[in-house]
Amino acid sequence: MKHIATKKMNFIATNSIKSIFVTIITAFSCLCNAYCQVSQNTDILIVGGGASGVSAGVQAARMGASVIIVEETSWVGGMLTSAGVSAIDGNNDLPAGMWGEFKDSLVNHYGSAEALQTGWVSYVQFEPSIGNKIFKNIISKEKNLQLLLNTTIEQLRYINTGKWIVSLKDSTGGNHTISASIIIDATELGDIAKMAGVKYDIGMESRDITKEDIAPQQANGIIQDLTYVAILKDYGKDATIEKPEGYDPSMYACSCINELCTNPSEPDRMWSHDMMITYGKLPNDKYMINWPIEGNDYYLDIIEQSPKERQEALKSAKNFTLGFIYFLQTELGFNTLGLADDEFPTADKLPFIPYHRESRRIHGEVRFTLNHITQPYSQEDALYRTSIAVGDYPVDHHHARYTGTEELPRLYFHPVPSFGLPLGTLIPQGVENLIVAEKSISVSNIVNGTTRLQPVVLQIGTAAGTLAALAVKENITPAQVSVRQVQRSILEAGGYLMPYLDVAKGDTRFKAYQRIGATGILKGEGRNVGWANQTWLRADTLLLSTELDGLKEIFPKMTYRLPSNTIALTYKDAIDLIENIADTHHIKTGDVKNSVSEILKKYDITEYNNSQNIKRGDFAILIDEILNPFEYMDISLKGKFIRKE
Repeated sequence: MKHIATKKMNFIATNSIKSIFVTIITAFSCLCNAYCQVSQNTDILIVGGGASGVSAGVQAARMGASVIIVEETSWVGGMLTSAGVSAIDGNNDLPAGMWGEFKDSLVNHYGSAEALQTGWVSYVQFEPSIGNKIFKNIISKEKNLQLLLNTTIEQLRYINTGKWIVSLKDSTGGNHTISASIIIDATELGDIAKMAGVKYDIGMESRDITKEDIAPQQANGIIQDLTYVAILKDYGKDATIEKPEGYDPSMYACSCINELCTNPSEPDRMWSHDMMITYGKLPNDKYMINWPIEGNDYYLDIIEQSPKERQEALKSAKNFTLGFIYFLQTELGFNTLGLADDEFPTADKLPFIPYHRESRRIHGEVRFTLNHITQPYSQEDALYRTSIAVGDYPVDHHHARYTGTEELPRLYFHPVPSFGLPLGTLIPQGVENLIVAEKSISVSNIVNGTTRLQPVVLQIGTAAGTLAALAVKENITPAQVSVRQVQRSILEAGGYLMPYLDVAKGDTRFKAYQRIGATGILKGEGRNVGWANQTWLRADTLLLSTELDGLKEIFPKMTYRLPSNTIALTYKDAIDLIENIADTHHIKTGDVKNSVSEILKKYDITEYNNSQNIKRGDFAILIDEILNPFEYMDISLKGKFIRKE
């Protein structure tokens, strides 16, 4: 019995070893398959060559990372180009980062800033084909950046070595695989986030979730209308298209003031047909047709559909736009305006993709809500301290073509102050080494109505590229990257952290104001001036004793007592305060009094005396230069200070 038992034990042991050996071989084989079939390795893979994809790729490449952008069409630029939305909304006075670079390139191409002001909806209007060429030219100058056009993602998986393995298919049907340390989802609808298992929302959250007073009481799945934009040009002769299938002129009758309109849905927003057609007038006698008032907006939710299902569903949106064009030509007399034959190289002369105003919105490390915009300094999380992009457009939602029974909040040009977008909105919860950009960031449905605009999305891309490049460089996850390090890189790239209008980007004081604003030592003031949404540091107003409550958070050991009553501080008060902070926190500053003179001279402030009242802007410069509070403590993604040991 003992002999049999021993033999049985040996058999079990042998088979256990074999089992372990097979497991090891299988694991090795799987790992080998993951790597042996990899045709290319890169630091960062960006899926989507749209507005954020281009800016993310360029920024990451400029920071030294190897980058591949995968784009499913033959164009880059997304909503700015491939979707034909070539009239820029917002940020005219905030030329941040890639947005400023793109705008400058347009000015160079057309000859002047005035040449871009062809229509009345925007200060910047251009031909989509020119935008595509400009973006491709910017990309071509980056040696670390490769662009793969007409390419789609088939599969992706995250392996235990911390790498993404992504299978792609190109226009010829060929397959290849890329290994990447970090993926940036810059798709129009957040498709990569879904493939990676990120949690997300579609439609409107309830008021209980976001605490936004104007949010609906109950959550719903309603998204904004999309638009299949059209670019028309004047042919000088009849260019009337064939009558679209199911054409119904009543669908467009109240798009402008005309005899067919008897019951407008928006009587307070009615213009003449000439005003309507010149709304999106482009250079070279072309016209962008992206008209929201009973025009070619169209309700269609294709977010969760497959690519094939989407293409089929979008035929109805295209047909609806063709119906509006036919209406313009036959009912309003614009029969010499036809689809431009020198814009989109598509069979139907329509854009490659529709203008998606809304997509999946991820569950990120933070959720940015309307309250963070309207009352940034009174929220539990000081997200303004983590800002990486700025916007100044109102909350603008398009729901005119939705025919359901739900009562929706009226969100046409809801006024807000200009704002800073927090970094944590780009970082999904629960999935490492993935960054989400474009319109799929972690914001509320209401806030998406302003963060979706082109200048903001371009900046989102720059922040995503910055975050990815720093994570690769330091071999850490995006969530572990220092917020201040990201912000520093964005400032160096010509970006904004705070939407201050006090000085232009090229001013010597610009970065100091941005850094001090991001600490909360001096807080900006949001204003609504007519149609404009603004924020000011109030740099030229006198510094009051009650305006420095943020100092104690950064420098808790300070013993200097600020007057409790509201009085204007003098230069002597400011110098004494700075000296006290330096002394109590062991910050080496040298002779502060001598430093003040040199610093002010550097900023062309040549005359001051101790009894003179100090301006907020001058104090920002002094404290930035001498104490450097921006770098003194890092912050968490929720805006909490991280104290150094």
